[in-house]
Amino acid sequence: MLATLGNPEKSLANVVHIAGTNGKGSTLAFLKAICEAAGLTVNCYTSPHLIRFAERISISGKDIDEETLLGVLEECETANAGKPITLFEITTVAAFLAFSRQPADVTLIETGLGGRFDSTNIFNKPTLNIITPVSMDHMSWLGDTLAEIAFEKAGILKPGVAAVIGPQQEAASKVIHDRANEMGVSTITYGKDWSFSDTASGFLLKRGETELELPRPSLAGAHQITNAATAAIAAKQLTRLDISDDAIRDGIQTAHWPGRLQCLNGALANLLPSGWSLWLDGGHNAAASDALASVAKQWNDQPLHLIFGFLNSRDPKEFLSPLARHIDTLQAIPIPGEEASLSASNTAEAARQHGIVTSESEGFVEALQRVVAQADKPGRILICGSLYLAGAVLAYEEAPPKDGAS
Repeated sequence: MLATLGNPEKSLANVVHIAGTNGKGSTLAFLKAICEAAGLTVNCYTSPHLIRFAERISISGKDIDEETLLGVLEECETANAGKPITLFEITTVAAFLAFSRQPADVTLIETGLGGRFDSTNIFNKPTLNIITPVSMDHMSWLGDTLAEIAFEKAGILKPGVAAVIGPQQEAASKVIHDRANEMGVSTITYGKDWSFSDTASGFLLKRGETELELPRPSLAGAHQITNAATAAIAAKQLTRLDISDDAIRDGIQTAHWPGRLQCLNGALANLLPSGWSLWLDGGHNAAASDALASVAKQWNDQPLHLIFGFLNSRDPKEFLSPLARHIDTLQAIPIPGEEASLSASNTAEAARQHGIVTSESEGFVEALQRVVAQADKPGRILICGSLYLAGAVLAYEEAPPKDGAS
C-alpha cells in the first residue's frame, strides 16, 4: 500500500522508532518536548488515542486537522482497492502520507503492538531505535514468556542503526542484546553505557565519564525519571541535530502526556471538597501497577481511594496485587461505553480477594461522590485500570454532560 502511494515513509527525516511494553509513549513525549525546546519541528505517530482519533497523528506539535485526516484516509482507501486491511495498518499509512506532505525536522514513531510484525516496522534505516522496559503484556499475540516478548520488541532493530536500550529484566536484556549482536547493532544500554540517580532537585544522568544534572520531570511518578532519562540519552545520540543540554532540561520540564498519573483539575475535580485531589492513570499491566504502587507508597500522608475499571481480557487481581496494601477503599466500575469491560461485580470480587474494602458504582461520577460521602477525612482519589477509562474521564473533563452522569 505504501508502494502504491509512492513510499511516503522514505521521505521522512530523522525517524526515531520506539518499542517497549511500558514507557514508550512517555519517552516519546519527553523526546518530542526536548526536540521542540531545541527549535526543531516534530511529527509524531502514537496509539491509542484517548479522546479523539486525531491524537494519533501529531504534525508539528498539533493533532492533525479533521479535513487533512479525512483526505489522507480516503486516499489510502482508494489505494487499498478493497483488499483486506486492519484499522491500524491503514492509519499507519495515512500518518506517513500526511507526514510526507508536512515534513518535520524529526519524526517520532511509536510501535502499536510488539515490533517485529508491527505495521510501523517498515523503516530500513531509521536514525535511531529505542526499546523501553519490556514486561509481560499482550501474551496472546507476543508470547507467554518475557524472552518471547522481548524478541518481538527487538524486531525493530536494524543493521547499522544505533539503539538506546532502557532498563530491562535479565531475560529480556539477553534476548535484545543477542539479537543486536547478530545484526551488528550498536547499543547504548542502561546499566552498561548509561545510568541515572536521584538528586534533591531531579536526577543525575551519566554516560561514561560525562554527567548531566537534570530537573524533576513534568510527568509525575518515579518511573517517569526512567523515561525522561531514556529520552535524554536518545537526544544526545541525535548528534546531527545539535540538541543542547539546556533544551534537554527544558523539554523534561515541559513534556505533556495525558492520562499518565495526571493530576486533574477540571470538571470532575471540581466535584471534590477542599483538601481532596484527583489523579488519573491509564496503566493496565503488571509493570504499570508496580509503578503506581511505588507512587502510592510515597502517598502515605493521606488515604488513597481507587476508582477502578478493567478490561475483561486481563486479570484485575494480578493488577491490584502490588497496590492492595496501599489502598484504603476501592470503587469498582464498568468502563463507560466499552463492550470488553469487566463488570463492576467481577472487578469488585477481584478486589475483595485482596482484602480491599470495596463497593460498586455505575460510573466514575457516582463513584467519586460515594468515596467522598463515605470518607471521614480528605484523601487522594486515583482513577485507573485502563486507557479506555482514562479517555472517558478526560472527555468528561473537557465537556461534562449537563446531567452530570459519567
